[in-house]
Amino acid sequence: MIRVILVDDERLVRSGLRMILDSAEDVEVVGEAGDGAEAVELAARVEPDVALLDIRMPGTDGLTAAAALADLPRPPKVVLLTTFDLDEYVHRALRAGAVGFLLKDTPPRDLIAAVRTIAEGNAMLAPSITKRMLERFAASGTGAAAAAAQRLSVLSERERDVLVAVAKGMSNAEAGRGLGMREATVKAHVSSILAKLGLSNRVQAAILAHDAGWA
Repeated sequence: MIRVILVDDERLVRSGLRMILDSAEDVEVVGEAGDGAEAVELAARVEPDVALLDIRMPGTDGLTAAAALADLPRPPKVVLLTTFDLDEYVHRALRAGAVGFLLKDTPPRDLIAAVRTIAEGNAMLAPSITKRMLERFAASGTGAAAAAAQRLSVLSERERDVLVAVAKGMSNAEAGRGLGMREATVKAHVSSILAKLGLSNRVQAAILAHDAGWA
C-alpha cells in the first residue's frame, strides 16, 4: 500500500485529491495538512511514502517544506502540485530533491499512475512542462555547461548512454529497449549514476545532462 499525505491550503483541493486517490486500491491517504509546517510535522509522525505539496501556500510554502521533508529520518518522495505551468521555483525545488511536478488539472488516472511511479523511485514531470523546463534551465551559459561536463566525466560510457536516455524522459523499460539492456540493468546503471554524481533522483541527473548539452 502506498501511503500519501496531501498538503494544500485549500480544503476543497485536498478533498478532490483524496477522492481521486481513494479510488485506487493500492493508495492510502494517511493525512492532510494546510501548509508546509504542518506537512513536516505530519510526515514525521505518519511517515508517508509520498507527499503531494502545493508549491504556493500561505506561511510555509511547498518549496520550503520540500527541503525540510528531505531532512527527515525517513523522508517521503515529494511531488509539487500547481495550477500554473512553470515558474522559477520549480527548478530550485527539483534540485533540492523533489521528484515530481504535476499540474492540479492532471487527469485522475494520470495522477494515480504518477503516485505509483514516484513510489517506485522514479521521477514524474507533467508532460506539458518537461521539455520546456529542461530547455530553459539548460540555457545557463558555457561556464555552467563546462562545469556540468566535468562532473559527468566520472561516468562510464554505458552510464552516459543511460543518462542521455533518462534526460530524454525515458523510463527504465524504454531506455532498456533502446539500448538493448534489461530493465534491471538500466535501473542498476541509474543507481550508479546517482551515487557517482551525489544526486538523489533522476530529475536532478536529467537537468545536469541538459546543462552539459548531452540531450
